[in-house]
Parts: sequence; C-alpha cells; structure tokens
Amino acid sequence: MARVFNFSAGPSVLPEVVLKEAAEEMLDYRGTGMSVMEMSHRSKAFDAIIKEAEQDLRDILEIPDNYKVLFLQGGASQQFAAIPMNLMKNGVADYIITGQWAKKAYEEAKKYGKAVAVASSADKTFSYIPDCSDLPIDEDADYVYICHNNTIYGTTFHTLPNTKGKILVADMSSDILSQPINVSDYGLIYFGVQKNVGPAGVVVAIIREDLIRDDVMPFCPTMLKYKTQADNDSLYNTPPCYGIYICGKVFKWVKEMGGLAAMKVHNEKKAAILYDFLDSSKMFRGTVVKEDRSLMNVPFVTGNEELDAKFVKEATAAGFVNLKGHRSVGGMRASIYNAMPIEGVEKLVAFMQKFEEEHS
Repeated sequence: MARVFNFSAGPSVLPEVVLKEAAEEMLDYRGTGMSVMEMSHRSKAFDAIIKEAEQDLRDILEIPDNYKVLFLQGGASQQFAAIPMNLMKNGVADYIITGQWAKKAYEEAKKYGKAVAVASSADKTFSYIPDCSDLPIDEDADYVYICHNNTIYGTTFHTLPNTKGKILVADMSSDILSQPINVSDYGLIYFGVQKNVGPAGVVVAIIREDLIRDDVMPFCPTMLKYKTQADNDSLYNTPPCYGIYICGKVFKWVKEMGGLAAMKVHNEKKAAILYDFLDSSKMFRGTVVKEDRSLMNVPFVTGNEELDAKFVKEATAAGFVNLKGHRSVGGMRASIYNAMPIEGVEKLVAFMQKFEEEHS
C-alpha cells in the first residue's frame, strides 16, 4: 500500500529517510548484531547514540554551554508537575492560558503553590494570543509559563511575553525545530517529541544550570528532580532508548535539510499554500486571527458539521488522513510539521478546491 499524507497532530509524520534507515538497522545496528531496541542503555553503542543525539540538538538550536539537555519520560504532561516542584522557590508562578495544554499545566501547578492566570484567550475559544506586553506579573513569581504553539487551536507566540525579568518556561512540543529560536530567552524549554522530532515516549528538557537545584519541594519524586537526571546524564534509570535513537536520526535530518533557517523557509512556504487557499475560499475558513497563526497546526471549518464530516471522510479515502479537528474546535485540522512534504500540502489544497467545486 502507498504511504498516505498523514496530517495527524501527534504522533505524527516522520521523515521517510529516517524510517528507512531505522528499518535497515532494525536487526543489526552497525555491526553489533542486535537492534537498538535490544541493547543495554549502559553499552558503548548506546552511549554513542545518546551523546551524538544531544550534540546534534545542541548544534541545531545553538544551545549555550550553561544549559543541560535531558532526555526524559512521562511525556510533556508529566512536566506540568515537575516544573512547579523543581522551580517554585517562592511558591508562586504566572501562567498565560492560550489553550488546553497551558490550562492543564496551570491546573496542575495549583497543587504545589499559587498559580496565577495572568492572561487568557479562553473568551474566544483560544483563537488568538492575548497581548502580553504589560502583564500583571507577580513580584514573587518564580517563572512565567507559556505553551509556545497551541496544537489544538492553531495559534502561536510570534512575540514572547514581557516577563518583567522573570524566568520564562515554554512547552514547545508542537513547534520545536520548526524555526530558529534563542534558547537564552528561556530558563526552561521542554517538548514531547511525538509531533516534530520522533516517536511518542520521549520528552526533552533544555534547562539552565542555575535552575537545577537540590532544594526542590521535599515531596518531589526522585525521578522528577532535574538534578537527578542531570547528574546521571539522563541515565538514572533505563531511558526510552529506541525513541532517543530515532530522535537522533531526525536531528541529523534537520541538519541535512539546512538547519532551522532552512526549516523555517520550508514551513512558511507550506503554511502559505494552505492559508492563502483558506483566505480565498468561499467554503472553508481558518479559525485563528491572522497575526497569531501557527506554521504547524492549521484548524479550519466549513461552518456546516455535516459537510465537515463528509470532507473528512472523502479526504481519508483519497489518502489525506487524520484531518478531523479536535472536538473543542470541530471541523478539520491539518498538522503540517517539518516532515510533511510541500507536495502533501499542495495535493491537500487541490483536493479541497475540488471538494468546494463539487459541493458549493
């Protein structure tokens, strides 16, 4: 069967070249006589895999030397608890609520201290990013938290909030490696890899060393202490070895594609094809205000639920899969991550044009 164009929000499309390489190495990884799935995380072969993956990520993001890179488990959602337990010194944190994941992180943080929602776009179904130029940042806030790109709602921070000197913490699960960023703007960046980097099961944290401390909340589990993980080079216990191996291959692919500057051009070109069609269409429309649109996740609707369902069904039959929108927005959502080729977006738009002609 031919490969489909997979527009899933996550787990999502991976570069075909990476999948082929992994298939070739499945039974025998570089003369070891075994799969990476089978090898000890303490072996020389795996030690080389994890170190090379970290170095490639450092190269791509130009991560400063005073930041640690940690390969963790538990997904991004586990970080909702780990962050306040590790970073809340004064017991206060400010959260900017721009979607479901930021809201969940905020609700979790309330268990460990005073979490304050300093801005929100819930009033318009998270279809925009609130003005964050002059927020009521708490004087005692240990950090300000954002979800940088909102997978469900298709919004993104094109301008970072003014944190008034407080540490910025960002969940970048759905847009990491899509364009250049300045790591020094953040105290902590973390991302579940299953959208733009690898298979589900790995979460990466990039954390400034002065934030890695022993004096965390006394009930913080050993496994969730950043110091535990940093002191043991992400090998305190068995890490998600195979997932890290695939992430490493994706980092190499990003380098070969020309790095983040090239990824940004590639992603802007793809997004423009889809947004330009949505802006000219009489049937389909995007759900996000133009200035806050994501390059990665594009929600759209027809305004008619039956027509939306018909479109999703016909698109699936035509090889455009996982286009159904999240239940909180409805309609459709095309996630066009790094590994989605331009051809996939061009063919999707051609299909949408044909559907519009047939059903208008």
